[in-house]
Amino acid sequence: MTENPRQNVTFPSNVGTAHGYLAMPPSGTGPGVIVIQEWWGLTDHIAGIADRLAAEGFVALAPDLFGGRVAHDADEAGKLMSDLPVEKAATDLAGAVDFLLGNEAVTSSSVGAIGFCMGGGFVLLLAAQQHQKIGAAVPFYGVGPAVPATYTGVTAAVQGHYGENDDFYPADQARALERQIREESGAEVEFHYYPAGHAFHNDENLLGTYDEENAKLAWSRSVEFLKKHL
Repeated sequence: MTENPRQNVTFPSNVGTAHGYLAMPPSGTGPGVIVIQEWWGLTDHIAGIADRLAAEGFVALAPDLFGGRVAHDADEAGKLMSDLPVEKAATDLAGAVDFLLGNEAVTSSSVGAIGFCMGGGFVLLLAAQQHQKIGAAVPFYGVGPAVPATYTGVTAAVQGHYGENDDFYPADQARALERQIREESGAEVEFHYYPAGHAFHNDENLLGTYDEENAKLAWSRSVEFLKKHL
């Protein structure tokens, strides 16, 4: 595990100060989006997602949930995820939401949340806990301890991206999740399924499952969805 040079902003959290990577759009203002990391940490890939969102006009903040640590193999990543207290991470993410909503550069009255793998689970948790503060929730193959049990508090529109060949989170579970969110929240819900494996959007390809074509399709859908709802 290595220390993370990507941190460039701090913001208040109920348990102290949290850190993250903030990317600004060329115009200097735009809707706010939280980018939630995979179990690898705040990697170049996740910072790159924030940069890409900024290029699309968003003020994008990727909180560093692992406090600067980055994993380089699945064993390290699994340990970092299992050692992360869900409540602390949720508090840091809530602080990130408030930081964006209080930032003069943010033009939206709610923020979006997009996350991958572990971060996809936290996207759903954030939508369930933060209610109207989250306007759009975009989980990519969300797994891990943060996935909430109930979605009655969700008011955000939800767009999910899941792989048909995902060994970590099988497609039938994703379809059950889609039905549960729709039934319990009453919010707008759309899930997309791709002929791909877990982490198909991660071009660092740490699991050997990156799929360029489906990654591009999922990304274009995500950006359009965030722009529509923020």
